[in-house]
Amino acid sequence: MILMADETKVVELKKLIRLLKKIRGRHTELVTVYVPSGYNLLEIINQLKSEGSTTQNIKSKATRNNVLAALDKIIQHLRLYRETPENGLALFAGNVSETEGSQKMELWAIEPPEKMQNKLYWCDQSFVLEPLEEMVKDKEIYGLLAVDKSEATIGYLIGKKIVVFKHIESLVPGKTAAGGWSQARYDRIRQGLLNDFLKEVSDVATQAFVGKKELLGLIVGGPGPVKDTFVKDGYLHYELQKKIAGVVDISYTNEPGLHELVNRAQKILVNAAVTKEIELLNGFFTELQKDSGLAVYGWKKVKDALQNGMLQKLIVSEDFDWIRSELKCGSCGNEETRDYKPNEKQLCSRCRMEMRTSATEDLIDVAITTAEDFKTEYHIVSSSTREGTQLKELGGIGGILRYRTKY
Repeated sequence: MILMADETKVVELKKLIRLLKKIRGRHTELVTVYVPSGYNLLEIINQLKSEGSTTQNIKSKATRNNVLAALDKIIQHLRLYRETPENGLALFAGNVSETEGSQKMELWAIEPPEKMQNKLYWCDQSFVLEPLEEMVKDKEIYGLLAVDKSEATIGYLIGKKIVVFKHIESLVPGKTAAGGWSQARYDRIRQGLLNDFLKEVSDVATQAFVGKKELLGLIVGGPGPVKDTFVKDGYLHYELQKKIAGVVDISYTNEPGLHELVNRAQKILVNAAVTKEIELLNGFFTELQKDSGLAVYGWKKVKDALQNGMLQKLIVSEDFDWIRSELKCGSCGNEETRDYKPNEKQLCSRCRMEMRTSATEDLIDVAITTAEDFKTEYHIVSSSTREGTQLKELGGIGGILRYRTKY
């Protein structure tokens, strides 16, 4: 069974990560604390108290006070729990005031959608977000099957995590015949037992993989010819036969064999991810070429479709760098909100004087947040492929509508 993180928690966590990534401390005064699943909260609290005493070594009084205040805020929050939540805790605290010398202490605490493995206390100019980012990455799921004549192990690759589904051992004897047996008779018995074993492996693979819509492909490995026999001689369910992404030589067929299988299949996995991206973009360009197609591109059209809930798929280039700014004219006092490319000079619509920026956010964040609000599927694609470069040249953002409209 493939266990996926709760979708609502993942969406909320993605929003929090984008918010926290934008926060920068003036000095090393932003505090990150990760509490692993099952860890003793009292030990964490005592550690943070101890860390508080070492802050006396910080030369800057302002930085020292900000770190102490952040630690105190985290400790007070931890006291609200009787025990560590099932998946652990991630806590972030720090001074977010934009005014030099003033203090605006904020705390963010989240119970992650997956079990937290990391134990961490860190003080820096930015929060440590990598463990949470790994949890919310789109988890590409592949089937793993390691097989030889003596055993087989079936499992999943979920993102970067390997999960064993089942390990099977066979009754197939070695090639040396027992005394008194004819070699031909021994070989027939051995072949029959191998055939039965491979059928059993196929049945387990069917249980593990057939009907799993999220499964992108199946990678098969083994140390000898049995893996090739298993693939070529029709043992696999026909649906799985079509999903084979590659067959790899490995030394082991137990759980360590699955890890070796993933390591040996890196090129297959990379190519599969690129192929998936190219297929998505080709579908977009096919719709774009139709007179009454469902594709839209450019920020204005995509924004309108998103805000009206009409976009089925949002596709954004990793190089899409437009921003939204709150602007104010120092000459006439006019205030406006505009979406534009960075480094473009913004002139006041009234007096044509250059305007000053008071607040800015990345439009890629705006687009993704809107997509999440409307449950719109979204994809961030690279510009390293020919198709990705084409999207970049179209403005770096596009989408496929749910139904045909005036767009």
